[in-house]
Amino acid sequence: MKENVSFIGTGNMGGALIHAACRALDPAQVHITDYMVEKAQEMADELGCGCVSSNREAVLAGTYIFMCVKPQVMGGVLKEIAPVVKECLDRGEKKIIVSIAAGLQLAYIKEQLAQCGDALRVIRVMPNTPAAIGKGMIAVAADPEVEEEYVSGVMEILSDAGRVERLAENLMDQFTVVSGCSPAFVYMFIEALADGGVMTGLPRAQAMTYAAQTVMGAAAMVLETGKHPGELKDAVCSPAGSTIVGVAKLEEKGFRSAAIEAVKAGYEKNIDLGKVK
Repeated sequence: MKENVSFIGTGNMGGALIHAACRALDPAQVHITDYMVEKAQEMADELGCGCVSSNREAVLAGTYIFMCVKPQVMGGVLKEIAPVVKECLDRGEKKIIVSIAAGLQLAYIKEQLAQCGDALRVIRVMPNTPAAIGKGMIAVAADPEVEEEYVSGVMEILSDAGRVERLAENLMDQFTVVSGCSPAFVYMFIEALADGGVMTGLPRAQAMTYAAQTVMGAAAMVLETGKHPGELKDAVCSPAGSTIVGVAKLEEKGFRSAAIEAVKAGYEKNIDLGKVK
């Protein structure tokens, strides 16, 4: 890929994608900026990519512009960059705006950039933080008028972030919770397993390692065998054994229901985020 890539915002999620992009591309093709310029410069020094001092410069520097800012401030940032995006498009340059903001639909992004005209291309991406180590799950959505080369370009930029898949936009809010939010739920589960191990006598550091490795292995079993999680669970539960006793206790305490309700609550919050004006 020859095109340059710019990132506006270097927070946790933006930073994860910047790291991935610098692995997938020549870091010299990547340019980053943040309202805390010193933070962006520190990351650029670490990764060997470029740092620019303003959002305008970021737009000028890249063909693909990743908007890694929170939904609540996205409108303001888009209105700020709209004139320079238009200038570039009027000169015949290609500019593909890539939003990672939860809840904000493509229609909203295009509305904020309406002055840019029909030449503008907008793509929506929803990643998760494991993308920082190449273990992420990323969904990509685009309108039908977006040329395949640009969607493929975004997927190439993110190729070292983990598993990247196309998804219809009407499923992005659901995906955001199941993939984008759920690492936090999984971290809580790992911590709780480790706490249980400490209660039964394991040293803290070992308990944490054992719990994390086991969760990673169990997830790999689902992906690599293609078997239903229920089938894999049953294979661990010997008759009258310790595992089925633990499963029964999780059911008694509402473990499964709590996970489902967490996803539902996150989905409803995403809908609210999409109502930003």
